[in-house]
Amino acid sequence: MKFGIIRERKNPPDRRVVLSPQACQKVLAQQPKAQIVVEPSPIRVFSDDDYRAQGIEVASKMEECDVLLGVKEVPIINLIPNKKYFFFSHTIKQQPYNKDLLRAVLEKNIELYDHEVITNAKEQRLVAFGRYAGIVGAYNGLRTYGLKYDLYQLPKAENLANQQELIQELKKIQLPNIKIILTGRGRVGNGAREMLDAMNIRKVNVTQYLEETFNEPVYCQIDASDYNRRKDGVRGNKADFFANPEAYKSNFYRFAQVSDFFIAGHFYGQGAPYLFTREEAKRSDFKIKVVADISCDIDGPVATTIRPSTIADPIYGYDPVSESETDFKNESAIAVMAVDNLPCEIPQDASEGFGQAFIKNVIPAFFNGDKDGVLERARMTKNGKLTARYAYLSDYVSH
Repeated sequence: MKFGIIRERKNPPDRRVVLSPQACQKVLAQQPKAQIVVEPSPIRVFSDDDYRAQGIEVASKMEECDVLLGVKEVPIINLIPNKKYFFFSHTIKQQPYNKDLLRAVLEKNIELYDHEVITNAKEQRLVAFGRYAGIVGAYNGLRTYGLKYDLYQLPKAENLANQQELIQELKKIQLPNIKIILTGRGRVGNGAREMLDAMNIRKVNVTQYLEETFNEPVYCQIDASDYNRRKDGVRGNKADFFANPEAYKSNFYRFAQVSDFFIAGHFYGQGAPYLFTREEAKRSDFKIKVVADISCDIDGPVATTIRPSTIADPIYGYDPVSESETDFKNESAIAVMAVDNLPCEIPQDASEGFGQAFIKNVIPAFFNGDKDGVLERARMTKNGKLTARYAYLSDYVSH
């Protein structure tokens, strides 16, 4: 089985990779029947020479490989027919901008496996960059807070090497006695929590957070059951919320009334209530002034997120009155950080973490007959057709 590590060609450039040089070495050591070829790349966080130093072949020979591994969508012009591909296709939610990509995959008889749907038997994701989105998102949010209020200057995350360097910078700053609300307890939310904990910010529970005042910065990490409640008044829980999101309404506003800074690291499902609306953001007792929206659903549950921002220009202001963009330093503006490709800012850490999960959960499936069904669940297309699991996309690609 010959694996090809493809060059990332999507713009803006993405420096991440599925397998680092050390990860490639590990695959070859564990799987005697595996071979790996790395396509040359001028932008990858690991250089071509880093791979060569590990004895990995670097060559433009992707057409000779059986399975091609990438991170972002492959431009249609670069798709090689009749291959197995792994990348984030951003099609499973019927994203309109990638409809032509999925059509091309089918036309070229490509077997597409999407990283986003690599799951175990319980449908839990096995490989993801979410933790790194949380790490960078929390850092960028804290950087935004300093810039909005001219309190301190943090360097951009993309100019630092890894999580440890981000933490070193955060330890140099002094936060005022603010309240930070963090939504989500998954990979993203917990990645953000790592950064708050590294700064030794005190964590408090929901009751303390809502009712007490503090003479130090504090944060509270909340989950779906904390910021939603059932419309019928019956006591709900997280499992029920994910199964029946339309039966719930938001209970987030009580946090918005006491929070200065909001880090959004939650998962948002179809039919779930918005955390707060544009109307609520207009109220005089809406206190949040800085939002780090890591989840980044546009015109969605976080009403202030009206567009994604970029690594180059990560912050914009939201004017609650006009519901439009403004200078984030304006006194009335809510500063929004909504970069939608945060893990790209620490590509080395992100690639190494992703590769570890890929080696553990995916590579063995190619050599053990896919005994756990990992490949089967992630395979979106086969023989020029959508697989049964993804047949719901047939209208999407045909119109």
